[in-house]
Amino acid sequence: MNMSESAVVSLPSLSIARPQPGEYAPYYDHYISLVEGEDILAALDQQRRETVLLLCGRDEEDGDFRYAPDKWSVKEVLGHVCDTERIFAYRALRIARADATPMEGFEQDDYVRNGAFARQALSDLVEDFIAVRRATLSLFRNLDEAAWSRRGVANKNEITVRALAYIIAGHELHHRRILEEKYFAGIDRQ
Repeated sequence: MNMSESAVVSLPSLSIARPQPGEYAPYYDHYISLVEGEDILAALDQQRRETVLLLCGRDEEDGDFRYAPDKWSVKEVLGHVCDTERIFAYRALRIARADATPMEGFEQDDYVRNGAFARQALSDLVEDFIAVRRATLSLFRNLDEAAWSRRGVANKNEITVRALAYIIAGHELHHRRILEEKYFAGIDRQ
């Protein structure tokens, strides 16, 4: 088989069931409940498009907006979403590969504080989000059926790969809704 022939071969589609309680810490119920449907790969891909549409055409002033003095800016929210997705996708990779080493948690506020997102252009952060989501989708699309139900320990809690996929989607959706309701609703009315 030459390269052009291999490029058109696709992996068989898998039906990835929603994670059940016991596959993740109860803290993640909220995020998982936000994800509609049963096709997590399609949901992740659709989210990428919706988030890019929400952020395209926004200027730097919009990116620096905070709806309250003690809240993250739009840029910091987007940076947080990217950082969190990277961490959760890394966890999914390790667990999918049957790495039984427990993984530590992370402090989101420290990541945002040290992320220097305010110095980045909003358009660059949008491009970063696109790249991160494409990498996440590539990882998940190439997992075999057994990998999706593998369990590992992250932040002292047992979790499955499929739970991590749904948490990634739910976490992004949670923050996108906050952007729509608390950030851009105020900006767009001005």
